[in-house]
Amino acid sequence: METLIIYRSRHRGNTEKIAKVMAEVMSAKLLKVEDVQPKELSTYDLIGFGSGIYLGKHDKRLIKLIENIPPMDKNVFIFSTYGSFNESYHTLIKEKLSEKGCKVVGEFSCLGVVGILGFNKGHPDEKDLDNARTFAKDLLNA
Repeated sequence: METLIIYRSRHRGNTEKIAKVMAEVMSAKLLKVEDVQPKELSTYDLIGFGSGIYLGKHDKRLIKLIENIPPMDKNVFIFSTYGSFNESYHTLIKEKLSEKGCKVVGEFSCLGVVGILGFNKGHPDEKDLDNARTFAKDLLNA
């Protein structure tokens, strides 16, 4: 199965850490949002979309990319790092992916360090990374 993981990681690299461990487990191609060409997505069987959560939603560049992809019948997954949990963080991106014809087959989130004061210091930690690895393995086995 050809897998692509697309991510946007700002500030402290929290989301990049999660994206890298997932990519390693899945033998996936890993691309930053700014390096993705929407037309190349058709060659993948499974696509992951992730970023930190900023003001309650995924990074605006990731959202813009999803708005610009062509309609496609693809299995996708969503992931994020956040400062404090809220169940609605993935709602917008799920809706936009569904509008494009994608089927969301999994979601993953974990704490990340936030702000100048470093709230949630040490996250994502080794347990968070292990959880991301397990999530990725489960997607492959599904």
